[in-house]
Amino acid sequence: MKKPVFTGAGVAIITPFKANGAVNYDEFGRIIDYQIAHGTDAIIVCGTTGESSALHDKEHREVLAWCCEYVNHRVPVIAGVGSNHTDYAVELTRFAKECGAEGGLSVTPYYNKTTQRGLLAHYTAIADSCDLPIILYNVPSRTGVCFTADTLLELSKHPNINGIKAASGNFTLLAETMAKCGGDLNVWSGNDDQIVPMMALGGKGVISVLSNVAPQETHDLTQLCFENRYPEAAAMQLKYHNLIDALFCEVNPIPVKKAMELLGWNPGPLRLPLVEPSEEHTAYIQRELAAVGCRIEL
Repeated sequence: MKKPVFTGAGVAIITPFKANGAVNYDEFGRIIDYQIAHGTDAIIVCGTTGESSALHDKEHREVLAWCCEYVNHRVPVIAGVGSNHTDYAVELTRFAKECGAEGGLSVTPYYNKTTQRGLLAHYTAIADSCDLPIILYNVPSRTGVCFTADTLLELSKHPNINGIKAASGNFTLLAETMAKCGGDLNVWSGNDDQIVPMMALGGKGVISVLSNVAPQETHDLTQLCFENRYPEAAAMQLKYHNLIDALFCEVNPIPVKKAMELLGWNPGPLRLPLVEPSEEHTAYIQRELAAVGCRIEL
């Protein structure tokens, strides 16, 4: 049985930018401090929500290194190290290890995609490159690639593959995977609207977009599950259902950065090709934040 890199609610944190497009490290530090003070169990940096696909290599490495140094092991840092270029994914994984990250989040290859045999070769090369624990990331809606349970079973045998961020929405695949892999593959929900059902099957928590605007609440939701207080957890899951929907009314992270702006943070501009949400969606996001009482608790 593998010890999970973290348990509970890990925030898939945004990357704030200045008006001139540079990373806003002052604001980033404020956001990280707030997250840790309000229950977040891990920081997942340079993932989809962090606009990693719009960071050039130098920036990506600078953000990873800065985040690891700033967090200073107060909570685990999971570094976004995925790529559709295996050699580059290996480089980023080694770099994250050198920076002191506690784990690496590695998305399935996108655009050029690959076969199941290719997935085995890709992730074996990454996991063989150093002893940083790897969290696989299955999100076929973005990548066009989906693991099978048998592929995950083979990968789970590697000592450096710690688990999977499951964002396929396919509970049949999830149940088959968990039945086959058991304690050799930890599972985190990659969808905020599926935290409770996934944890009921034995999931270790969530890698969360919602945590950007509701860190304490997302942490508390996972803790209810750990305490087997599932009726209360279910009620909380449903309370935040509409807000979660609003945070995905346009392509992530467009809505969550707008939500943070509405709450008083300074997330800065999005990087093209992402653009500001429509006025209609902005009003929707604001309405759902207000409906659950979201605010900055200083």
